[in-house]
Amino acid sequence: MAESLRSPRRSLYKLVGSPPWKETFRQRCLERMKNSRDRLLNRYRQAGSSGPGNAQNTFLVQEVMEEEWNALQSMENCPEDLAQLEELIDMAVLEEIQQELIDQEQSIIREYEKSLQFDEKCLSIMLAEWEANPLVCPVCTKYNLRITSGVVVCQCGLSIPSHSSELTEQKLRACLEGSINEHSAHCPHTPEFSVTGGTEEKSSLLMSCLACDTWAVIL
Repeated sequence: MAESLRSPRRSLYKLVGSPPWKETFRQRCLERMKNSRDRLLNRYRQAGSSGPGNAQNTFLVQEVMEEEWNALQSMENCPEDLAQLEELIDMAVLEEIQQELIDQEQSIIREYEKSLQFDEKCLSIMLAEWEANPLVCPVCTKYNLRITSGVVVCQCGLSIPSHSSELTEQKLRACLEGSINEHSAHCPHTPEFSVTGGTEEKSSLLMSCLACDTWAVIL
């Protein structure tokens, strides 16, 4: 384990060495890491996405092992010999559990990186299509938008009255691209577009992102 784990490991080394407790501790650590995905990715982003693959650069492994060890100690049915920390456990067992957690942590990070690359690719394709072709509807991404008598329409059923009679496809394209670029400056995920409102209130074009929990009215 890393140097920073030496102090907590003095307690961990005293974990009872019976196979059932080794497996219980291992499984609970792995499950805690799995359930801590959001916390791990937040820590990873704050660290500047230094990249997976460096076993020494862990983000939650130490905390997960300490938290699970404390949780085991606080269990009401915790065996007396476990609570008293009487026997020594083979250091190789803890090293093995730690390595499994490192592998799981890096796997989560690699999956996250792949999703970012996919979103970046989708965003690039979307912007390229908008620049090279007639204005593609951001809601259905299939048909082209048209502006008729101040109303933005699409074959998919989109119909949004414009706030300005001077709105053109070029201005709408610039508005959409500006909103997407502004969002991508702080979030790498691809936003989604939808139409809000109904028959009684004026429809609006909304851009939203579940990943960063933001939204903006485009039109």
